[in-house]
Amino acid sequence: MFLVRVAVDVSPNNEFDGHPIDKLMAEATELHNVWSRQIDISKTLSQAVIEYRRRYKRQPPPHFDKWYQYATSRNSLIIDDFDSMYEDLLPFWAFEPHDLRARTREILSDPWNEVAEVTIRSGSAEIGESLVPTHRWMVAGAIEMMKDFIGWLPDMDLALNINDESRVALPNEALQNYRKTGAAAGRSNSVAKDNSWSTNRAQSWELEEEPRRMFEDASFTNTFYNYGSTSCPPDSPARRRHIWDHRTLCTSCFSPHSIGSFLRNWTLSASPCHQPDLANLHGFYLSPGAFKTAHQLMPVFSQSKAHGYADLLYPSPWNYMDKVRYDPSLANDTGENARPDPPFSEKKNTLFWRGATSEGVSIVGTWKGMARQRLVHLANNHTSNIPILLPSPSNPSKQKYEFLSPKNIRSHPYLQNTTMDIAIVDLIVRCRDNCPPQEAEFGLVPPIEFQEHWRYRYLMDMDGAGFSGRFLPFLQSHSLVFKTALFREWYDTRITAWRHFVPIDLRLHGLWSTLAYFAGGGKDGDGNAGRVKEAEAIAEQGREWVGKVLRKEDMEIYFFRLLLEWGRLTDDRRDEIGFEMPDVDD
Repeated sequence: MFLVRVAVDVSPNNEFDGHPIDKLMAEATELHNVWSRQIDISKTLSQAVIEYRRRYKRQPPPHFDKWYQYATSRNSLIIDDFDSMYEDLLPFWAFEPHDLRARTREILSDPWNEVAEVTIRSGSAEIGESLVPTHRWMVAGAIEMMKDFIGWLPDMDLALNINDESRVALPNEALQNYRKTGAAAGRSNSVAKDNSWSTNRAQSWELEEEPRRMFEDASFTNTFYNYGSTSCPPDSPARRRHIWDHRTLCTSCFSPHSIGSFLRNWTLSASPCHQPDLANLHGFYLSPGAFKTAHQLMPVFSQSKAHGYADLLYPSPWNYMDKVRYDPSLANDTGENARPDPPFSEKKNTLFWRGATSEGVSIVGTWKGMARQRLVHLANNHTSNIPILLPSPSNPSKQKYEFLSPKNIRSHPYLQNTTMDIAIVDLIVRCRDNCPPQEAEFGLVPPIEFQEHWRYRYLMDMDGAGFSGRFLPFLQSHSLVFKTALFREWYDTRITAWRHFVPIDLRLHGLWSTLAYFAGGGKDGDGNAGRVKEAEAIAEQGREWVGKVLRKEDMEIYFFRLLLEWGRLTDDRRDEIGFEMPDVDD
């Protein structure tokens, strides 16, 4: 079941000029520069209002001036570009405010729905009584994120997803209709007249509801066809094709977002619509552990979601509360407990990963398709030849694919100092009756202290049942992050693949070639033949950028604006309220 073959475009003599990664890095720099030039066009509040209306065709929400002051006082680089937030909210404009409030109360009515209630009244927030203790920290973290701006929010109730998995899977036809209707809603020929919320909002949320189960429970089943691909067009490969041959790499599935083995378009790579083989390549699709999802539009706030789902993304309390943090340390007075983050040149020339089998629940061998298990197999137990793009032996200025066995990889002159240290820690979990086969396949190792990661030049990041909580602390380090992911988060448009991190296709077929590009180079390991300088440059660019646009302050700024927008959407007078500037003409 493990993928073993790859097809790429090469010249007739199997050699070609240049390396695709050189082109990908150049493209990434240009994409980042173009995006950066439009994130803060506005230099004044008046300009921000004009730019908001130009982008989103409606007035800003009430108290936009307070948001602008909050953002600028915290040195936000991003003032104007909140397009991903707009896209998340757009379908909800197709519904009347009272309907959105009613749907919120319905999904909060029964703990079975596995959403947490946050009640905002008169500038303070409280956690609903039915929340399970194991998730209280998460909801408390969301409230902590609001504390400096909650006084500007209206009375309202929020439904926060307490599961890792996505919750709202709309059929394509419904989604497109909602988006079309939503795009036309909320537009006015005159500026809004009232920069305040309706006065009766608290009462409008207090609807008595009998407990209602608003989601379908499809845990432990393949969710791709009934949920994961439903948002795709009817004529898309994901809706028309089933991939029955799980051993053969579907080259047509990854070619739209790739150059050969290398991932080119990170955004497109998240879409299942041209990738029917994803049904068998991730635990979220193969057999999720907690999958309660609706085919109706439900106002659920989630920390991450797979492409096509209609959850409302908000910044993760996991990151905001530093559940895992970048915190290197020097040795104490006795010379012990040193866990520094050394310069890139002093790190081990190794791709490193430690993790658990928590991506999905293995039933009847489904673990063989899960990304984490496939990664460990590729690094340690692979038996077939692996295609790796390397400098041609006859002409090092050209590139050539060599098909190498695992043994030959370790002895190859260009790769003998390039290693992967990839392992599952402690014990096999989420395995039911599939535990013994995985224990036999994978050599388990003890857990490590998180700060030990900084010893390695290359860090592999993978999501599990939901987003990866390690990605941001990895980016904060001096190591280079290799990332493969199905899930996307609130900040996805803010960072650029090949500029701030190295993207890896979920199939992992280009992993060895990518590592060889950066970490290869020969016996001395000094990187003269490899691209260690390029690797360090991406690592430092990612580290610098995350320190500018993914700070805790940026999480607050995003959440503040999101909740102002949601406050307007759920206000009965939403077409009459908004922020206006006296000197801004239509």
